[in-house]
Amino acid sequence: MFTYVSVGEVWAFLIGWNVILENMIGGAAVARAWSGYLDSIFNHAIQNFTETHIMRWDIPFLAHYPDLLAAGILVVASLFISFGVQVSSYLNHIFSTISMCVVVFILIFGFVLAEPANWSQKEGGFAPFGWSGILAGSATCFYAFVGFDVIASSSEEAKNPQKAVPIATAISLGLAATAYILVSTVLTLMVPWHTLDPNSALADAFFRRGYSWAGVIVAIGSICAMNTVLLCNLISLPRIVYAMAEDGLFFKIFARVNPITKVPINAILVFGVLMATMALVFDLEALVQFLSIGTLLAYTLVAASVIVLRFQPEKKRSKGTSSTSPNPNAEPSPAPSECQNISEDSEELKQYESFSDKLQLVERQKQSEHGGVGLLKARWEPYLGRLLGNCEPGEIVAVCVLGLIVSSVFFCGLVVFGTTPLQLPRWSHITLLAISSLIYVVCMAFIWVHEPQTNTKTFQVPLVPLTPGISILFNVFLMMKLSPLTWIRFTVWIAVGLLVYFGYGIWHSKEGLRELQPKDMAARYVVLPSGSLVETMESVQPEHADATASHVNPAMTTEEFAGRR
Repeated sequence: MFTYVSVGEVWAFLIGWNVILENMIGGAAVARAWSGYLDSIFNHAIQNFTETHIMRWDIPFLAHYPDLLAAGILVVASLFISFGVQVSSYLNHIFSTISMCVVVFILIFGFVLAEPANWSQKEGGFAPFGWSGILAGSATCFYAFVGFDVIASSSEEAKNPQKAVPIATAISLGLAATAYILVSTVLTLMVPWHTLDPNSALADAFFRRGYSWAGVIVAIGSICAMNTVLLCNLISLPRIVYAMAEDGLFFKIFARVNPITKVPINAILVFGVLMATMALVFDLEALVQFLSIGTLLAYTLVAASVIVLRFQPEKKRSKGTSSTSPNPNAEPSPAPSECQNISEDSEELKQYESFSDKLQLVERQKQSEHGGVGLLKARWEPYLGRLLGNCEPGEIVAVCVLGLIVSSVFFCGLVVFGTTPLQLPRWSHITLLAISSLIYVVCMAFIWVHEPQTNTKTFQVPLVPLTPGISILFNVFLMMKLSPLTWIRFTVWIAVGLLVYFGYGIWHSKEGLRELQPKDMAARYVVLPSGSLVETMESVQPEHADATASHVNPAMTTEEFAGRR
């Protein structure tokens, strides 16, 4: 919705398409990990049986064997969710309590078993792959910070959302990051990092130290924790699909709600089966990387939307509102003093063909004199006024945001691939880095010299455009650290999404159909101090045309019209 308002429908669709991917891959990855932890309790008997008696394949981008258990878990959970959400919410509370207790147990008992020698140079040291490895791991594990948007989407239920939502988001992110750092520290101090089983790392660490009972407890706790994530994914994914289908951006069949259970049954079953198929054929690492790239792209677009919306005039965001309906965000009617400006500037306005063009020019003159959102700040007007003064409010900012994204892609690509895969000479590598950095800084500077929104009624991201600009740069850099196969899979997913949008969504979008509704013209009159009436034509919805016309009567005197106004 945020991107819908600030950037446009196609970008909002891509955000929603990536959120669908995020939930599908998240559910499949959790089911795969769920299966791995259960398998570790039985000493990998399930995996050995599947590879020996059912099937094993050696395809680079697929798992070594079909995980029937993970797929079965998702099918059963989807059927369970289709009966309603009351029981699943109670189960979520129970599973969450158990998992929190197990996390505390891991931290306490893990630090007791810690051996600093596992961080020695003999085992590769604290960071065996250096900073590059740390950043590559951060990009892969970015999925750990997925789901915090649930706090924002629950803002209607908060008593004071302006303060509660940002505080809750910051605290939750801080607690999650602290928990992951502490558990990673405990894990690598208990056993050498290269001996860990990637499918069930925590439980396997306790098994290797000879504490099988602790490994069983950790595996059970991990399964309980993953149950909560699995249920959340299966609950939220069909509702996202339902919301997009209800807006007309996705197939209408997914907007149907079961009259008895009150859930979108078609979306639950179809996407539950797709999720189960992914868990069946992809391994955990491929799923995690696939999830991270979609999330990073979504966060990048949201960061760009923050900048665009901050420098976007209010009247541009009230698009589609009927001229006769009350709108709290609409611009006020011209005051008499403003009408006087129209009269005084009549000679200058003769070059324009319509009265609406004249009003737009006067509005731009008024905003440039007194400052306005999306326009140059007053102190920069003498220096950049001639260069940027003829542009619409917010237009330069939107172009600069595009420049930020493009320059970030070039800069991060040169940093990650410039010296080795691209085989660039040192001088050209440094020159290209300097050019892309300069473009990034110049775009940030051009955004900064414009007037932002100053609405303090709701929480606003601090230090705009610096904060979202750095977010874009880091997100792009982390995306560059992901594997090429991940980019290929993601490109295919985006291509499928664009086919869905341009083949179906753009023709059935409720917002698009609303804008295409036929409009009639109604007369509106502006009273000038000279006593004359200036007629303008204004488009209104057909059902409001008579009501609008009744407010103005050409036979009225100036005094009668002013009194009516």
